Amino acid sequence: MRDDKQTTHFGFRQVPVTEKAKLVRNVFDSVADQYDLMNDLMSFGIHRLWKRLTIFLSQVRYGERVLDLAGGTGDLTRLFHPRVGDKGEVVLADINAAMLRRGRDRLTDEGIVRGVRYAQVDAQCLPFEDDTFDCITIAFGLRNVTDKDKALASMYRVLKPGGRLLVLEFSKPTSELFGKVYDLYSFKLLPLMGKLVAGDPDSYRYLAESIRMHPDQNTLKGMMTKAGFERVEYFNLTQGVVAIHRGYKF
Repeated sequence: MRDDKQTTHFGFRQVPVTEKAKLVRNVFDSVADQYDLMNDLMSFGIHRLWKRLTIFLSQVRYGERVLDLAGGTGDLTRLFHPRVGDKGEVVLADINAAMLRRGRDRLTDEGIVRGVRYAQVDAQCLPFEDDTFDCITIAFGLRNVTDKDKALASMYRVLKPGGRLLVLEFSKPTSELFGKVYDLYSFKLLPLMGKLVAGDPDSYRYLAESIRMHPDQNTLKGMMTKAGFERVEYFNLTQGVVAIHRGYKF
């Protein structure tokens, strides 16, 4: 039984474990309408390159089944769709209904209908059968999960043997000097952009804090290995601001 007094981090704050999911949901309810625009502004558009590299490293082929976990507004699903073709399937999944709805509307407007399903799910307890997917991606979502070890174990369970997990997430800059510049940008400019564009500086302050609380590259590699993944490796992007971790289930 979970101890109601157990706490976890929400940004830099300590909150009861039972409350974190609700707090995270409130953040993404708030930012959903401006999410794509803010991604472009915050990353100067580079997030599109990070996502394309994730697709490349996924090695997804025609006819495969892909789970785009924490898929939000559907950027990765949109890129996976032509790769899996009419014999494959992409499941766009997110715990947040507002984000999932925005992703579905966006893809439908673009004519992407066949071969895509939508599911509102919790990464910690995925409602899929064992050995279901050839590939799972989670982009900029793992840091918001309360129990990351439980989520990684759940992802491992629903992957087919030979399947792979790719985690695209903010990480730790490899240069101390660049890290200081990045801190200044994150804690000063991001909340200001959030205020001016989305009218919500607090949500973007949380996003900056959640990045700092996320495990660094080697720690996450160890967590994936502990969950059962093999040949785990990571690729630093933009001087380690972002990293792609890849692991296989054999």
